[in-house]
Amino acid sequence: MELFAAMQRDDYEELLFCQDQASGLKAIIAIHDTTLGPALGGTRMWTYASEEAAIVDALRLAKGMTYKNAVAGLNLGGGKTVIIGDPKKDKNEAMFRAFGRYIQGLNGRYITAEDVGTTEEDMDIIHQETDYVTGISATYGSSGNPSPATAFGVYQGMKAAAKAAFGSDSLAGKTVAVQGVGNVSFTLCKYLHEEGAQLIVTDINKEAVARAVEAYGAKAVDPADILSVACDIYAPCALGATINDESLPLLKAKVVAGAANNQLKEPRHGDALHAKGIVYAPDYVINAGGVINVADELNGYNKERAYKKIAKIYGSITRVLEISQANGIPAYAAADRLAEERIALLRTSRSTFLRNEHHAISRR
Repeated sequence: MELFAAMQRDDYEELLFCQDQASGLKAIIAIHDTTLGPALGGTRMWTYASEEAAIVDALRLAKGMTYKNAVAGLNLGGGKTVIIGDPKKDKNEAMFRAFGRYIQGLNGRYITAEDVGTTEEDMDIIHQETDYVTGISATYGSSGNPSPATAFGVYQGMKAAAKAAFGSDSLAGKTVAVQGVGNVSFTLCKYLHEEGAQLIVTDINKEAVARAVEAYGAKAVDPADILSVACDIYAPCALGATINDESLPLLKAKVVAGAANNQLKEPRHGDALHAKGIVYAPDYVINAGGVINVADELNGYNKERAYKKIAKIYGSITRVLEISQANGIPAYAAADRLAEERIALLRTSRSTFLRNEHHAISRR
């Protein structure tokens, strides 16, 4: 893999390899863009097939965070960390303490949080070595588990997408097919149930399905059948890439809006949704509630203030869909345009300021 070529392709700023032999730490920190502010993005721990696969994932996720933070209106750039290892077997205190020291060494250019394979408790250990970490325990005055905040944001975004598709943002009587019933989507189901939506759920975890059936009267289906059920809204909340060549012909929903990352297997699948007239709420816009919530910790966490910001995801999805309709472009492309325009504006403004400062100094 040609690292500099990969970084130049999407203009990454930094790729840092971190290792600590004593604890077994093998981590990759990718910083994509800090035009809007310090890079904020979680730490993922995963059993990657190869070191190259880990690098590719770190780069992809870091760029995604740049776009997510930009559209969310945060004054933050995008970054991500991946730790190579089995989160069930390879974790230890020394590993996360060592990782925390690497973050501290970046002096605020990168701020981390929990992600797949890491927990609030892991963030607390990192916090022993650095203040540049969010999502730590409420005992430290922080927000804790971001899942409820993510769910609230997805709920708001789903309502905005429903309004675009059906003319009303009411979800009462709408049938929502939820793929995956983890922490985020279980809370999402609560919001949907309370508004009067009919729920169809699936998960490879049978206990999670049973919990949703008991709590919210959901109908359970086999994981293989969730994409083809008759529904108004399909909510992918588990694996990515569920919008693909195989699933598109099966999809009966008028709206795709869920918590999962990377819902489109390829951009052309977003083109296909647009061509079929299916309203798509771009994943990194609708699932930004968690990062908005942890970002509020940087100002001293206030839940009421954070949730007011998360509620604005409704407006963000509305804006994306308006751009999509006005320009005849797919929703994912409209979201990208919104993010890129904000970054370009700030980059131009900063360059102009620095150029003026240089001229002023040279005239002295």
